[in-house]
Amino acid sequence: MLHREYFPFLPTPESEPRGPVDQPMLGAPAPEGWWDDSSRLLFGAAEHIAAILHEASECGVHLMTPFAGFCAFSAGYLNLYVAKYPRMNLGRSPRASDCLKMCLDYLEKFRLVWKIADGWGGTRKIKTIHHASVLYERATEDRTRYQGRTRADFDTLHQSVHEFRVVDRSDAHTREIRGAERPSAQATWPVQGHEHEHEHEHELDTNTLLNQLFAEVSNNLDEQGAWSQWSDTSGESSRSASQYDSTSTSGRAAKRVKRDEVGNADFLDSEESDRGNWAQKKSSRTSYKTENADTTSSPEATAFENVLPPTQIDADAIETYERMRSSTTQADDDGATAETKPLWVQGRSSIYVDAFNLALDTVLEEESELFDEKEKEVFRKWKDLTYEAQYFRLGYHSDISELEEAIEALKAVQKLPPKDSQDTEELVPGFDLESFNLGATFTFADASEDYIDTVEEAASLLLLDELKALAKDAKIAGKNKAELVKGLCRMSQQQVGLMTLGLSRQNSRDSDASVSDPEFAGPSKSGRLKRQNSNRNEHYLNKMLAILGPCIRLSPLTYKLFERVHLVFYRSTEWTEKSLTTIILAKIARRKFPEYIVCRTSTIFASRLHLLEFEAGIRLEADVDNILESSGIPSEEDLQRIMNIFEMVYPRWKQYINDEGEKERMVYEMGEGAYLRRFNPAHSYTRIIVKAMWVMGRRKEYAREHELLEELLDQKLFHLARRGSWYQRKALLEEHYMPSVDADGAVGDLGQRKKQWKRIAATTCESALQDPDCHLIHHYDLQKRLIKLEKKLRIPRRLQHDFGHVRLAEPLEVNVEGIQLKRTPSAKPGTQQASTKTIWLDELDTGGECSVEEMCLSHFRSQGWKGYHAEGGAIRTIFAYLFYDILFLYIPNVFQTEYQTCPLDLHTDAFFPARASEINHRLVEIANGQGERLLRQVWDREHESRTSVVGLNWDFDVDDMAELVRCFKGSALAAICKVMAQEYKHRGGGVPDLILWRATDKSADEEAPSTREEPRGEVMFAEVKSANDRLSDTQRLWIHVLTGAGVTVALCNAIAKEVREVD
Repeated sequence: MLHREYFPFLPTPESEPRGPVDQPMLGAPAPEGWWDDSSRLLFGAAEHIAAILHEASECGVHLMTPFAGFCAFSAGYLNLYVAKYPRMNLGRSPRASDCLKMCLDYLEKFRLVWKIADGWGGTRKIKTIHHASVLYERATEDRTRYQGRTRADFDTLHQSVHEFRVVDRSDAHTREIRGAERPSAQATWPVQGHEHEHEHEHELDTNTLLNQLFAEVSNNLDEQGAWSQWSDTSGESSRSASQYDSTSTSGRAAKRVKRDEVGNADFLDSEESDRGNWAQKKSSRTSYKTENADTTSSPEATAFENVLPPTQIDADAIETYERMRSSTTQADDDGATAETKPLWVQGRSSIYVDAFNLALDTVLEEESELFDEKEKEVFRKWKDLTYEAQYFRLGYHSDISELEEAIEALKAVQKLPPKDSQDTEELVPGFDLESFNLGATFTFADASEDYIDTVEEAASLLLLDELKALAKDAKIAGKNKAELVKGLCRMSQQQVGLMTLGLSRQNSRDSDASVSDPEFAGPSKSGRLKRQNSNRNEHYLNKMLAILGPCIRLSPLTYKLFERVHLVFYRSTEWTEKSLTTIILAKIARRKFPEYIVCRTSTIFASRLHLLEFEAGIRLEADVDNILESSGIPSEEDLQRIMNIFEMVYPRWKQYINDEGEKERMVYEMGEGAYLRRFNPAHSYTRIIVKAMWVMGRRKEYAREHELLEELLDQKLFHLARRGSWYQRKALLEEHYMPSVDADGAVGDLGQRKKQWKRIAATTCESALQDPDCHLIHHYDLQKRLIKLEKKLRIPRRLQHDFGHVRLAEPLEVNVEGIQLKRTPSAKPGTQQASTKTIWLDELDTGGECSVEEMCLSHFRSQGWKGYHAEGGAIRTIFAYLFYDILFLYIPNVFQTEYQTCPLDLHTDAFFPARASEINHRLVEIANGQGERLLRQVWDREHESRTSVVGLNWDFDVDDMAELVRCFKGSALAAICKVMAQEYKHRGGGVPDLILWRATDKSADEEAPSTREEPRGEVMFAEVKSANDRLSDTQRLWIHVLTGAGVTVALCNAIAKEVREVD
């Protein structure tokens, strides 16, 4: 820490370890060579602390003391500092970014144990480290922005970097960073009246997901209540949602609101980074995929987010929008100018409410027929709510001034008109399509005093310290919360249920306890509070409710209704809060989007009945998935449940197959049917049938499974991408199992039946290889099976299939020797070394440190190759160039906003069949050597505006890309593009690390202009593997694709000819 005081808080562009810009905190002069040694010791210590904490965690040792936490925070800050200013350690900290992530990962765990950690690296604006990152990013982006500023200009932020106690100075940090900017520096937020200036102004690059903003209204994971959606309604909860940020540790705040785990933001990646950065966060997803869980956390972006640009979605961007929105609204309301009104009034303007209302207004304007009169009345009541009540209903309360009024408005019982539609069970027998019917009345929120009626429910909401105090009075022992809840339930003679395990049977999202009566007339204490007459039970229940105080939760009925609104708006069963706010923020982001026709039709769901059955199908599919994906082998009872669901949906599936077949012939045009069918109930039913076939296989019901496979392959409407796997399974059954189960269907002995079924299996393989909807990735296995079958059938060699032209070549084995650098281990003897990327010396190029991929790339460059360490980046860029016009071809319903970088169906199996004619024509052009012409045309037209297109990285040199395309054999490049077109979502990963090319002599090309379709060079992909690395399944698949297309693939083994220890 003493060394740190000598280093400038904000270095100048020319700074290096010598002479501080600021007046040092210590007055002693620096001896000769002190700066070099000091920087090595200072930043080396930061790296060692990060490594120690990471290694300890990997070994199961968790250092959760306040001192260790402060060390992690200090190390994280210093690693951020040297990552932004590597020259301050003479480039000796290449792992600073990784070490920063290690520190933040530790602090995320530390935060669950100690409240003080929330001020160091937690949620919302990521506190001190986030603001330091913002400052350094702005300073490096524009060197004049903070010219001449010193530590004194950032006194509050500097104090936060050094202090050990918890003080939230977020607002002061922001004011300091903005206030210290020089007038000539570019603004990072729009100024009223000058919104169109600075067309290329900087956008912050923290990539903080929106759900980090409400991850903080939470409770320690060990203290989460089972009813995770209950929120305190006491006056204390009106303070900031970031309850851990306050200097006071008392009060209950919003501790009973569920916290979703959110990974640390990567402060060091730019906004142009791959969307995969977002895969490092766990997004809180509202999903129809299960009825047994509140949220679905997924590392992947939703289907809706995949088509949107990587727009800046951090707190500053949101605050900018809200200031603009508020000032515009106020000026419009009373005719006053923006200068005479405050820019932002808390609780009166929020991007979340605007985003929610945009979805609702859009659906009601275009597809109101999907909702009955009761549901429309709920929407009208929503519109009548105050802004504060709407804001609170969406889960936020930090800026609401009149919290009690908002709570009372949400709890108010409201009347609904009588039912005006026919019972859906009569229309679709056997299906409960309206399991969440609205009754005669409804509320937006439920009160705990009306709904909590058991000790189990109340105890599950208590915090751990409260449970311990209660258990002490009751003389109950328990090591954790679950054991304490069980003990209290036993004490009060209550039966312990699922809630002691952290599952709520009556929460906002998944409960049907409050909707068992379709005409339920609102909460009634006499009808709801069915508490036991036991004095002991009554005593403990009342005691718990007194501790809890009044709580509210979202009403399950209205929650399900608004969930349906989002389904209709997003055309997706998954979304995050980011999905819609990105649309809003994209309007103020200065980006150029491709030209296409926006088409949002109201024909996706033909009727209310269609929508309800689609929802029901999704839930049935989720039930099947939950059975199969649960831990352990499914029991016979579980398998029978799957078969019962199958028997229920199978007749409806056959009916939809017939109906959609007629529509395909008579109604659909321009390939629109492929995408629309994703919103047909049969889309879910098909997946259920596939899962049921797995059950039949386990039960050895091969004849029934084979029959269903034939039915699936006879239709070409649903899940076309699965046809290859269906063919493979069908051929396997015919080769090995059908002769034994089909004794009545064939004549002769078992040997003759086997021979007959082998012929049928061979025919199945032939049909698969001729099927244009059987994806290329399945061809290799089908070809192998067909060759094997023909040999077993002793077909004459001249009549056998010959796949020699596509036979896979073995990847080349290339050994590349280099000098590996190893840091001096800082861990104690016997502890495991942290798992990090190896560091090598780039002998053939820069002479500095580099990754193993860069070291191998330098090796190949020395042999005359050009190349990139791009993994799938170069392939995605080439695909975007060559298929630009096809990507943005008019197909109904796939472009629903003006801010898309690709069609909505690109990441589905509907993309290829909807454009099969155009794609196949383009593949022929590419095979005939027209790839460079197509690439140049797109570059000439779009490069100046840098149009936002999925996968297209404008940073790749166009001449390099053009030369690379020339070096490809046309048929090979076409095969690669076909795989991308068929399965873009799944084939973005697994591409070998290095893409290399080597052009032939130009004079040779000039002498033979007629052979333009032939490659004018050679292309090679190289997968770099260091010690103990293994190929993944996706990597093996790409190697098969590339070698099958005739492209050379090398497995590059990095061998350390020398290992050097470095500090």
